[in-house]
Amino acid sequence: MIDREAVRSNAKYLRRVRPIDPDEISEYVEGEPHPAVVRRVLREAAYDLGLFERADGTFVPVGTTPVSAPGWAPEAFPGRYAHALEDLLAERDGANWHRGDSGDRLREVIRRLKADYYAQAPVEYDEEVALGYAVYHLPDYYAAVGYVLDDLVERSCLPRRLRVLDIGAGVGGPALGLHDYLPDDAVVDYHAVEPSAAADVLDALLDETRRNFRPTIHRERAEAFGFDGPYDLVVCANVLSELDDPVAVVGDALDALADDGTLAAIAPADLETSTGLRSVERAVADGRDVTVYGPTLRLWPGLAPEDRGWSFDERPRIDAPSFQRRLDDAGGEPGTFRNETVKFSYSLLRTDGTRRVDVRADRSRHARMADMDAHVTDRIDLLAVKLSRNLADDGNPLFKIGDGSERLEHYAVVTRESGLNRDLLRADYGAVLRFENVLALWNDDEGAYNLVVDDEAVVDVIG
Repeated sequence: MIDREAVRSNAKYLRRVRPIDPDEISEYVEGEPHPAVVRRVLREAAYDLGLFERADGTFVPVGTTPVSAPGWAPEAFPGRYAHALEDLLAERDGANWHRGDSGDRLREVIRRLKADYYAQAPVEYDEEVALGYAVYHLPDYYAAVGYVLDDLVERSCLPRRLRVLDIGAGVGGPALGLHDYLPDDAVVDYHAVEPSAAADVLDALLDETRRNFRPTIHRERAEAFGFDGPYDLVVCANVLSELDDPVAVVGDALDALADDGTLAAIAPADLETSTGLRSVERAVADGRDVTVYGPTLRLWPGLAPEDRGWSFDERPRIDAPSFQRRLDDAGGEPGTFRNETVKFSYSLLRTDGTRRVDVRADRSRHARMADMDAHVTDRIDLLAVKLSRNLADDGNPLFKIGDGSERLEHYAVVTRESGLNRDLLRADYGAVLRFENVLALWNDDEGAYNLVVDDEAVVDVIG
């Protein structure tokens, strides 16, 4: 036995003086426990004590400055994770796991996963399904989470010392993306909730993370999990559509947030899962003291959107990793088992009132989308959030926009580009834009409003 409190007390004192050496602390603890035992205790207490373990085995206080943007733009899924997954596949089915009966079974699993996904059918994750899911989805889910985190670091909302809860962690794409997004000197107390066989894949992949990223896997359903916060970051990635009561689970997670914590919900970009995410967002934001940090900002105090809420981002493709290429090449259906598209919907929620852009519309200066029917054929001014990339395959550029009051979809269509309206084309997803002198029209074919941006209109990014 070791006196853990004595180790902690000595660490608290020494951290103000010099790097904490387990060899030194062992001398101050009754029974002089082996330094390796002291190190284990320090690792277990590192998050609570705010300690970072250096490569030389000593511990120092973790930095207090928030995480800054790392320039996240992954072109490929990291090799160490790819090799770890291939090791699992080879361990199960041999070096030629992608060929013969094992390859055929894995390809059939992926086909079935795709079909169940589009049919909104429940998925039972046994070992083979978990591996198939990992093969197909690890890279794109890995990439997506970093782009979501960019919105947080923009306002210094991601600390270097953080406790993370990953609800429905699956095989670990978001977890690995979070790990690689964070700087090397971050200290992370990571908790994954995953009841299925996917947890076995997750466990193996987390072995590739840094020593200061300390994981715990809870093999239980989210609905039965005891939310023992506070958590600085809660991630609900690609799981809301699989929960029996996603609103209740998200509500419990929000209750367990730290005062300055964030809940990040992520979903695929298709209509059903994307609008399902937005429905959960609206339910929790309208029923409790919760703020939508982004991207679907509510620019009109006291109003809430009522449109279907289909909004998603798309980022540069990520190269198909070796395990996807091998499975695809052996299957005789080129491209079927490669997944290089990074397209996703997301919502960032907080309970402290913080928003990515702290701006609100003014009735004396801006038209409300809720009142757009009264403005049809008029030229108007308004504030709106850019909620899509260019949706037009050809012809005039078209962008979904919203102000948080809309009852129906609104789109900004550029009929004549100029230096005064070019910000609309250049602005990032989630940017707040000021529109001046745009023409409001009703599009009967689409059942939506079009805001026509021509050479008489002005568009500026304000946040």
